[in-house]
Amino acid sequence: MTISRLIVREIIHRKLNFGLGLLSVAVAVGCLAGSLTLVKLHDARVRTILEQKKLETEQIMQVMEDDVKRAMRKLGFNIVILPKDQNLSDWYADDYGARYMPEQYIDRLAQSEIVTVEHLVPRLRQKVKWPETKWAVILEGTSDEAVNPSVQSQELVLDTVPRGKIVLGNEVHQGLGLNVGDRIRFMGREFVVRECRRELGTEEDITVSVNLRDAQELLGKRGLINEILAVECRTAWANLPKIRAEIVRILPDTQVIEKASNVLAKMHAYLRVEDEGKAAIERERENMARLKTTRMRFASVLGALVMFICVVWITFLAAGNVRGRRSEIGILRTLGFRSREILYIFLSRATAMGLFGGFLGFLAGGFIANNWLRSVGESSHWWMFNFKLLGLSVFVAVAITMAASWVPAIRAARLDPAVALREE
Repeated sequence: MTISRLIVREIIHRKLNFGLGLLSVAVAVGCLAGSLTLVKLHDARVRTILEQKKLETEQIMQVMEDDVKRAMRKLGFNIVILPKDQNLSDWYADDYGARYMPEQYIDRLAQSEIVTVEHLVPRLRQKVKWPETKWAVILEGTSDEAVNPSVQSQELVLDTVPRGKIVLGNEVHQGLGLNVGDRIRFMGREFVVRECRRELGTEEDITVSVNLRDAQELLGKRGLINEILAVECRTAWANLPKIRAEIVRILPDTQVIEKASNVLAKMHAYLRVEDEGKAAIERERENMARLKTTRMRFASVLGALVMFICVVWITFLAAGNVRGRRSEIGILRTLGFRSREILYIFLSRATAMGLFGGFLGFLAGGFIANNWLRSVGESSHWWMFNFKLLGLSVFVAVAITMAASWVPAIRAARLDPAVALREE
């Protein structure tokens, strides 16, 4: 009879002992495989949750960014460039400046390829007395096109005023009874009313808007402006120091202020929501990491305890198996079996127990973990194809059975056949 057949027949003959050892190995390896499966599924679930939150945040950010950009494109200027010697107290009080700068500053900014602003529009504003009506109004001259120095610039919607046309504030056209298409004389020149603005409750109600060239001619300020309106680039939102540094570097004789507006409020709200969204995702990631650490610690303690009990139990079973086979060992030794062959028989039995127990433990642990996750709405069958986990399970199982059976197998190999047969 070959050694292999002898091992198989012994397993069949003492199937209870082998089955109990197999069960204990399967339980130990099942704890290991189940814990690792839960951790893997936990990681997959965390990635899914974080990706969903990131996608939701990006969608919200995109909607808000589009809203801000739409508001900006509708003349939502929030950066004003003024001459350096302009007194800001006077500018805030009068809403126009008494100092001027060359219109060529626009070209210098455009040629510099500045990246912190998207649109630049020159403007000339001054309070004047309307000779024909004796009224004091604010004359505003605005360019009919915007300069886009940034490569990220998008089309800007401007309330342009062609040459020879005039736009009247609510108080002006209501007081004079004017309508669109009427002809009027303003500071000695004839204009056609292009638009009559609705009431805003601001200085715009007493503002008269014409083309920049017409305003320069009426005021005798050819080639001069007193304001440059700008829109911040997306990369520089709410970063006024960066914008100011870049503009002043190009135009040393200017100063930059940020004008509060609904657009600016939306911009800051966008940045707050963006920061809060990123912080929420980071908090979620940290919470998931702490949860994973807690689970790993619990799984480690539980796995170590179960494996220790398993080793003790299999050692006890292996020792009992050796005691029950003392006469058989004595007979095998008298038939010519050497110590190493006896050792091989017992360790082969332990190896078979580890192989089958590891495979069963892998299936049981993965199945139980997957069913538990299914009960809470999460499930995945990827674990069945995780050959690395299968290999680890079998390796650990064989290591457990070999370690637990080593001492009893050595004792069996060293057993004196004469002593064994005499006791029998």
